[in-house]
Amino acid sequence: MKKQLALISLTLMGLGSTVVLADGAAVYNSGCMACHNSGVAGAPKVGDKDVWTDRIAQGMDLLYEHAIVGFQGEAGYMPPKGGFAHLSDDDIKLAVDYMVEQSQ
Repeated sequence: MKKQLALISLTLMGLGSTVVLADGAAVYNSGCMACHNSGVAGAPKVGDKDVWTDRIAQGMDLLYEHAIVGFQGEAGYMPPKGGFAHLSDDDIKLAVDYMVEQSQ
């Protein structure tokens, strides 16, 4: 409890930082959309149910893995974290969740 109060105090004084996960749409719009809106390098376009159906059927764990560590497929290339190494794995998962929700 004391550590939490100390962190809160430091944060309120501007001496600490807080980590806040963005929502999936915000992460997507911060960079993923550059390829997934137009299909650059074979990226499946968000909202295109035909290209997402088989991907979604493979399961979320595989989609997360491909997004986080990268993937080379017949149709194109997904760099690790879409080239945004500063994003956390959890942020990437939120973006994947968002893309899947928009593409079902």
